[in-house]
Amino acid sequence: MFKNKWSRTALSAVVLTAATVTASLPGAASAASAPPARARIAAHFDLARHQTPENIALAPDGSAYVTFAAARQVARIDPRGTTRILATLPAPADGGAHTPVLGFALTTGIVRAHDGTLYFLYATGTADLTGVWRLRPGGEPQRIAPLPATGLPNGLALDPRTHTLYITDSVLGTIVSVPTSGGTPRTWSTAPELAPTGFLGANGLKIHDGALWATNLDRGTLMRIPMLRDGRAGAVRTRATGLAGIDDFAFTGHGDQVLAALNGPSEVALIRSDGTHSTVLTAADGLQNPTSLALRGDTAYVLSAAYVTAKDPNLLLAHLDGPGRDRGSRQAGRR
Repeated sequence: MFKNKWSRTALSAVVLTAATVTASLPGAASAASAPPARARIAAHFDLARHQTPENIALAPDGSAYVTFAAARQVARIDPRGTTRILATLPAPADGGAHTPVLGFALTTGIVRAHDGTLYFLYATGTADLTGVWRLRPGGEPQRIAPLPATGLPNGLALDPRTHTLYITDSVLGTIVSVPTSGGTPRTWSTAPELAPTGFLGANGLKIHDGALWATNLDRGTLMRIPMLRDGRAGAVRTRATGLAGIDDFAFTGHGDQVLAALNGPSEVALIRSDGTHSTVLTAADGLQNPTSLALRGDTAYVLSAAYVTAKDPNLLLAHLDGPGRDRGSRQAGRR
């Protein structure tokens, strides 16, 4: 799956994502119920500098905070499209060669708290660096919670009500929780639906309507896991299937409707509340293996890492247009 000259490094990272929680992004969110249209590329990134954008969090001023996976960096993209590197994480002693499945160290999920603090994930295959990291405005990055070096922390979600971070692990097939103050992670779910079937399992992660929602790359699924009153995980319900290469996603603000990045096919899909889906953006719009997306007003911010195409990693902006603008009619079965 997804083979070319990048196979050992960036290619292996196809569809890694972190997840952002719409509720935790000031100014981000409730867009229209229709698919994106009138797309334009707002920023191009540099493959020679390993600027493969993996995940995104929005700020009230229209800036986007992103992780550059292969560069081990966190960056800010301002509304003019200018990129500023905020932090480069220390390289592991072995160069990341022991990072599970991928064989290179990478930054993955990112979220932004209301006070501007950034939380993000770093996977290195080493016990001293793998974990949850924090970057306060004007500060230096610091690890606040260790995560298993045998895993691949990927999707990240923030519950601002309880000051809790949730993390998917794509190799271990788990979701764990960590307080924003840091500390020892606690296992939240080990449901079999989160497990990989050959490459990577649990991936993108969001909090929505009293539940954690997660994707599974290998299975091509979108799942809902209720957050019970005692804080435990409820039973997993698969809400959509047939989503090849699904990575990150975002809720549109209309019920359970979702926009999802499909990395391998270089598409963005609109997933309806009944589980059906259709393609709304393609490579013709400028997508190059999209990894993640976020919504601000009626605009979708879509990151493309070009893991497979190896051409043009970019940030694409697409306006959410009126009904009837779906491209194609590919639909998944409902459950």
